[in-house]
Amino acid sequence: MPRYAQLVMGPAGSGKSTYCATMLEHCQALNRSVQVVNLDPAAEHFEYPVMADIRELIHVDDVMEDDSLRFGPNGGLIFCMEYFANNFDWLEESLGHVEDDYILFDCPGQIELYTHLPVMKQLVEQLQQWEFRVCGIFLVDSQFMVENFKFISGVMAALSAMVILEIPQINIMTKMDLLSPKAKKEIEKYLDPDMYSMMEDNSVSLRSKKFKKLTKAICGLIDDYSMVRFLPFDRTDEEGISIVLQHIDFSIQYGEDLEFKEPKEIDGEPSNTNFDEFFQDRDDS
Repeated sequence: MPRYAQLVMGPAGSGKSTYCATMLEHCQALNRSVQVVNLDPAAEHFEYPVMADIRELIHVDDVMEDDSLRFGPNGGLIFCMEYFANNFDWLEESLGHVEDDYILFDCPGQIELYTHLPVMKQLVEQLQQWEFRVCGIFLVDSQFMVENFKFISGVMAALSAMVILEIPQINIMTKMDLLSPKAKKEIEKYLDPDMYSMMEDNSVSLRSKKFKKLTKAICGLIDDYSMVRFLPFDRTDEEGISIVLQHIDFSIQYGEDLEFKEPKEIDGEPSNTNFDEFFQDRDDS
């Protein structure tokens, strides 16, 4: 049987640990078995029990205090993740070999990991070798996405992760519960955006013709191919959390091996309806 994984990514402060805690609580209420693995070697505390913690393997403080390395916070975290990539056997041992696992991986907020460094791609490939179906969850703080150019920047970060990792990805705007009613209404246009309209709204502020042309090309790429869309995530809205989970489950085909139940017949509808003949008759008419 396959195993399932959510790779929870996003910039620092985007709410990854809060997302994991909320999703874990929601799944427990549904009697679903879900575990969380912390992959942030610089994490200080989190609101959920962990199945495995990368800090047991390596901690960023130890790397920064090593006189032979002399790394700062950013270099130390990158070193930790590269060390982790060379020691996947630790992760394999921590995960065990239980079938039908559903695991949330709480990843670091170092944006370089999702743009040009190979560590996360190596992790995805390793998980797939262990028969995991992996979905990327890219989080962006909704409070950041209130201006058009900031939104485009967030979209490009999400798109970069999609290109690098080559896995199904659900993009989420977090912290919707912290927005004012006015801000919530304003941000609705960013959930399913019209990129060309955004471009026209900001055409006056773009003084350079070169940057205006580049921005137009980026907006066209995103809009024409419908490559990035966002789902809202409000930790106080159970229905909204369910919708997010349904999108994720569908992307990794979670539960496809469960027993199929035929839909109930509608009263008065014959059970042997031939839908091919029905549509053929409509075409002929």
